[in-house]
Amino acid sequence: MTNEERYAELVRAFLGRPGVSQDGKGFGSSALKVRGGIFAMLSSRGQFVVKLPAQRVNELVAAGEGDRFDAGKGRPLKEWLAVRADSSREWVALAEEAMAFVDGAAGR
Repeated sequence: MTNEERYAELVRAFLGRPGVSQDGKGFGSSALKVRGGIFAMLSSRGQFVVKLPAQRVNELVAAGEGDRFDAGKGRPLKEWLAVRADSSREWVALAEEAMAFVDGAAGR
């Protein structure tokens, strides 16, 4: 299964949940959002990307599960993880974690 197919399945699993949408323009235009904040997306390079606390991103990078996401500006973002193609992490679990993080930040 391609990353695009996996992401389409993920989108179907999350749309319809309270506060979750997929709309907008520019960065993350096809991203999954909760209350307007992006929590998961497929990058223009076909990478699955999630927003997580910086410490969690550090842990996953150290474990070899992904890399800090660079949105094309030459500077990796501290709260964004691009999941490696060979990662054993379940996308749904990472997206759940990311949604909870972003939703919690939106509620502050």
